[in-house]
Amino acid sequence: MVEGLVIALVAVLCAGALYAASSARVIRQYERGVVLRLGRLRDDVRRPGLTMVVPGVDRLRKVNMQIVTMPVPAQDGITRDNVTVRVDAVIYFKVVDPSSAVIAVEDYRFAVSQMAQTSLRSIIGKSDLDDLLSNREKLNEGLEVMIDSPAVSWGVQIDRVEIKDVSLPETMKRSMARQAEADRERRARVINADAELQASKKLAQAAGEMSEQPAALQLRLLQTIVAVAAEKNSTLVLPFPVELLRFLERAQQQPAVEGAGTGRTGRQPSVNGATGQPPSSSGNGSPLPEEEAPLPGTRTSEQPAAPTPPTPPAVPSSAEQPFAHH
Repeated sequence: MVEGLVIALVAVLCAGALYAASSARVIRQYERGVVLRLGRLRDDVRRPGLTMVVPGVDRLRKVNMQIVTMPVPAQDGITRDNVTVRVDAVIYFKVVDPSSAVIAVEDYRFAVSQMAQTSLRSIIGKSDLDDLLSNREKLNEGLEVMIDSPAVSWGVQIDRVEIKDVSLPETMKRSMARQAEADRERRARVINADAELQASKKLAQAAGEMSEQPAALQLRLLQTIVAVAAEKNSTLVLPFPVELLRFLERAQQQPAVEGAGTGRTGRQPSVNGATGQPPSSSGNGSPLPEEEAPLPGTRTSEQPAAPTPPTPPAVPSSAEQPFAHH
């Protein structure tokens, strides 16, 4: 009889060990366990560690609570300004409600991936090319809101969405390169024009100061000569002051004006107001022997003029006389 009790005890212990081995489950620290008993959800979510389930009755589903990094496949789309682009992204999410992640959706990973792709296409169609290239922070926030709205009901929280790369056609890349080059040239020309304007203002101020002190111009000339001579050149270019050229020009104009005022005509006035011819001279300066005869009606200073006889009054002809009245 004792042997029968020992055999029964051993059988019970073996059955208990087999039951414990089949019902024991280990949940890691980054996991949570969701138990379905006879197809119904249990309210309690199993914590990390050793947990027991009823074999053949309970079904345990482990849910990873870590942040999942999922790449979004590249999507082809047309922007709002009619440019064909290819955009890919990456999404970071985690499960915050294990029960909803198991019950509300069949496969929450696949659902989040599909929602990210459709949202990325929508963002491409609503944005301009400049926004995709330079204003990505705003697009990332909009994309995160679009994915997070349906994911909340799945027990999934979207932590971050980032646009990785924007692929452009080769023709668009060349056009953008030409645009950037033209913009740089424009800014370079504007900077040069501003520099010329500032330099002209400073030169005008310097000219005003030098006009008040003429010696400053000479000192500046000497400084220029010293600076040029320091280069050890074989040829020295000496600037000539323009004021000195103007002074020489005025000095040449004054004798010309005085000569024109004294010897303007060849004839000299006579004593009685009649004009006479100047004596002709030969090449050695002696007067010629022949003198020009005076014109009729003129008189010279040596001979007195003869008195002019009075002119009798004109008598009208018979044809011009008026008819007499008898």
